[in-house]
Amino acid sequence: MQVLVTGGAGYIGSHMTLVLLQAGHDVVVLDNLANASEESLRRVTELAGKAPVFIEGDIRDRRCLDALFAEHAISDVLHFAGLKAVGESVAEPLRYYENNVAGTLTLCQSMAAAGVFRLVFSSSATVYGDGHPMPIHEQLPTGRPTNPYGTSKLMVENVLQDLARADERWSIALLRYFNPVGAHASGRIGEDPNGTPNNLVPFIAQVAVGRREALAVFGNDYPTPDGTGVRDYIHVMDLVDGHLAAMQVLASRQGVNTWNLGTGRGYSVLEMVQAFERVSGCPVAYRVAERREGDVAECWADPTLAQRELGWQAKRGLEEMLADTWRWQRANPEGYAS
Repeated sequence: MQVLVTGGAGYIGSHMTLVLLQAGHDVVVLDNLANASEESLRRVTELAGKAPVFIEGDIRDRRCLDALFAEHAISDVLHFAGLKAVGESVAEPLRYYENNVAGTLTLCQSMAAAGVFRLVFSSSATVYGDGHPMPIHEQLPTGRPTNPYGTSKLMVENVLQDLARADERWSIALLRYFNPVGAHASGRIGEDPNGTPNNLVPFIAQVAVGRREALAVFGNDYPTPDGTGVRDYIHVMDLVDGHLAAMQVLASRQGVNTWNLGTGRGYSVLEMVQAFERVSGCPVAYRVAERREGDVAECWADPTLAQRELGWQAKRGLEEMLADTWRWQRANPEGYAS
């Protein structure tokens, strides 16, 4: 049997593909390369000593999906494919709903037709909305997300809940994770966003390596200790270990299961800037800008449920996250094009 990783050439997906291969799984990657590079999979193959099957295609393409499931004996689907930038989603909501929601509907339809019913979905803490006390735990109600990206994730969660209620064959994990950062310790694979980075840490890294002039800090008047937004940053390798644990649990667990994947600790934007300067030895210039629409003041996880039910917890601290980011960025100043 093989594991399908949608979006498997992207940032998180490529690290997931590597861990699956190293764990002995056969892997099929589906990616349209809209925000990814096939070079990531070449490097994954070098690191793992084994290659995934790569199919260039889109989760919105039912014909492509049906052909994939007909050709490969898929047991589990790890679903990372989708758009993920908060600010961009505010400007282009229809694009986010088409990719993230309609794409997942098509994927599930094709899975059901092929008799594949185990799905790990890459969700987000944004589904909780704003206004909850910290830390966030899974028993809190989902709210009204502050941006279309979060709304698209919540819409998919609702669809998957309905699907599992209608058909007991489905085993689904909703993994609500927080802010993935870092890179593989080898420095061979990491985050390589197309164009201007939408997330904090890759932007900081590009400033430190001289690729960007300065970081824009969106708001310094939030009700936080230093006025900047606070987030729970989790190493990408811890994150994919959580996905692997969830996949293993789903083999004997039906219905919908929801787990937070985070560290349980929040850091502000300025704390991240200062920590990166310490780790890299490079200055990170920044300027304060207006708040960005769709952002919340603070967000960090209560990861207790995942620890108890998955036997998983984040192991890597902030210094390791940023050191691995810097190793990747310094060795690949232009990303996979270096």
